[in-house]
Amino acid sequence: MLKNIKEEYSKSIKSFDTEENYDLCFTRPVGFAWALFFRKIKVTPNVITIISIFLGVAGGICFYFPNLYINIAGILLLVWAGIYDCTDGMLARLTGQKSELGRFLDGIAGDFWFVAIYLSIVLRSNNDITFFSDHKWILWIGMAAAAICHSAQAAVADRYRQMHLLIVNGSSGSELDSYDVLKKRYHSLNWKRNFFQKLYLFLYSNYTGLQERLSPKMEALYQVWGKKYPNFQLPAELRQEFRMMSFPFCKWENFMTYNWRALFLYTTVLIGYPWVYLLVELTIFNVVLVTTVANHEKTCAKMMQILEKHD
Repeated sequence: MLKNIKEEYSKSIKSFDTEENYDLCFTRPVGFAWALFFRKIKVTPNVITIISIFLGVAGGICFYFPNLYINIAGILLLVWAGIYDCTDGMLARLTGQKSELGRFLDGIAGDFWFVAIYLSIVLRSNNDITFFSDHKWILWIGMAAAAICHSAQAAVADRYRQMHLLIVNGSSGSELDSYDVLKKRYHSLNWKRNFFQKLYLFLYSNYTGLQERLSPKMEALYQVWGKKYPNFQLPAELRQEFRMMSFPFCKWENFMTYNWRALFLYTTVLIGYPWVYLLVELTIFNVVLVTTVANHEKTCAKMMQILEKHD
């Protein structure tokens, strides 16, 4: 029994290379327990994702109030939302219910959370701090800039992590998509007959296009790799070499995802200066973004040279 649970737990993890210690110690085990429960009562991953959206939005709204206890409640709701954001993917892998729609919903869940978070931060700070009350435009512009940067950071982190998973597992273990393929499917559908699917493809293809524009050398590598090796299955020695080249970037990709972002957010909220979080987005996270893109693109260029020489 215990052996089967351990095997299922391993099956529910994409790759231990891309996991953070916090997730391995807390989020993943708790999410796995929830995944087993939801599998038993036949709840689908997409339903879990939608629940996480409501939890996260409610948590973000709690940050509007300058009350410590309400803020703590907001943090707990966001932690719960984060667990469910982990649970839906684990449940999908356990049950084989993976889908493009599920990946898209999972991707935008955090966007809903942060819309609520950003609005709460700006409205609260404009009400509570005299300087911002007199210059309300400063935080609105800061919020817009932070949201744009956040989108780029998340897109890059997701794309590079999926590339690492492609190296480790081949196409079966990665969710990398192509803008051209998605756009072709988008144009093949009719708005009247396929409204929701076409809307989804419009949004997801543009998100994928942003990822490709931010990582051109990785995209060139992806195209050559797909032509040279069916299903992106690399020879063992080449896969190990690429894995060792890609692995050092996993920690920086993880930094641009939720956990570190949440740590800065919770800290600024608890000390009573949530607007500082916007500065963190615009400074620390952007430095990591630019550095990671530059170094990862150089590595992809090296991988391309190795791939082209390999028989």
